[in-house]
Amino acid sequence: MAMIEVGGTTFGYDEAGEGPAVVLLHAAIGDRRMWDAQFTALGATHRVIRYDRRGFGETADGPGEFAHFEDLLALLDARGIEQAALVGASMGGACALDAALAAPERITRVALLGSGLTGHPWPDHMQADIARLTAEILPADRLARYHAREGDVDPADVRAMADANIDYLVAGPERDVSVLPAEMVALVREMCEQVYRHDWTAPQWTERIPDTRHRLAEITTPALVVIGTSDAPGLVELSAHLAESLPDAKLVELADTGHLPSMERPDEVTALLREFLGGQPLR
Repeated sequence: MAMIEVGGTTFGYDEAGEGPAVVLLHAAIGDRRMWDAQFTALGATHRVIRYDRRGFGETADGPGEFAHFEDLLALLDARGIEQAALVGASMGGACALDAALAAPERITRVALLGSGLTGHPWPDHMQADIARLTAEILPADRLARYHAREGDVDPADVRAMADANIDYLVAGPERDVSVLPAEMVALVREMCEQVYRHDWTAPQWTERIPDTRHRLAEITTPALVVIGTSDAPGLVELSAHLAESLPDAKLVELADTGHLPSMERPDEVTALLREFLGGQPLR
């Protein structure tokens, strides 16, 4: 594992291989370790970079205002990369789309796995599910204190929130967590607990959030949209919307798969990415 300083913030990242550049962007419930299988496999044919976004994993928060897609483009500059394909999971996918809009000449392809979308309002049924699950875990006053960074954080609350994410997203609302490999669950829990410990204790910063939802038609970069059919319904719906709205997109549905297909179905996802990245010559 290596560290690189970009814009006054120290980022944890890994780099391997030679060839066309590919950047792996992690989900908001994890860090760059979720790409272990793809990082190793794609390094045989590509120059692969994975990094922890600001405030995740080994990356510091950094002062002042920021935008995740600007960090991404600055990281490319720091590594001397003019063009790259982006592979984003969940909110990492949202970051990839933001970058494709901000610097279309630099992004050659975009693969979106269970992707989010900056500015997208989650449907009422998904918000109701999340509110219900959260209320079952934490009293509203204690959650408010955590969000305000007031007082000590109970490790049991951190574990409970991580497990709720694993149940609702990683396994999916209609599956039991027992269907997932035990080692995968352990790593996701470890990553997700770190996310909540940081979120409830670190100083708050200001994130500049673009509204990408009405600009999808402008993204002409070839796109691969991958969704697990067992993911939360709101995310399944969003992936269908992305595939319909992006001008050059292909939708792939992975049956009986939850929110992190790169970990749950590593061989299938790696094969999909190899085919997508090795398709027609990149711009």
